[in-house]
Amino acid sequence: MDILLVEDNPGDARLASEAFKEGGSETRLHVVQDGIEAMAFMRAEGHYASMPRPDLVLLDLNLPRKDGREVLAEIKRDDALKRTPVIVLTTSQAESDIQHGYELHANCYIVKPVDFDRFIEVVKGIESFWRNMVRLPSH
Repeated sequence: MDILLVEDNPGDARLASEAFKEGGSETRLHVVQDGIEAMAFMRAEGHYASMPRPDLVLLDLNLPRKDGREVLAEIKRDDALKRTPVIVLTTSQAESDIQHGYELHANCYIVKPVDFDRFIEVVKGIESFWRNMVRLPSH
């Protein structure tokens, strides 16, 4: 399974990477730091041309250059990308962000825990659910 993590916080990206490694899974985690890179990755453009289309996207909302809301809307508008599940994984607990995320067809909205152990637990839970319980569409 290929997962694209769109995260501008290097610490959170490192924690997520460690959580996937710790589980000993065969999940390949690809990390980009902003919304423009995310869309280039999704569309296999530029230096992402040889990258696989991700099976799942973990998307932060507060990103530089193009924020996560714009990325989510763009993915869900694109016929070639809209079936890719997108999990919003962000620090925002604002009801307006939650509502807007689902209005833009996010598949899930998860508030990032600030506690290290809980963050690792959440990432492992995401991987376990999407890897073992869900049947994903083929590209």
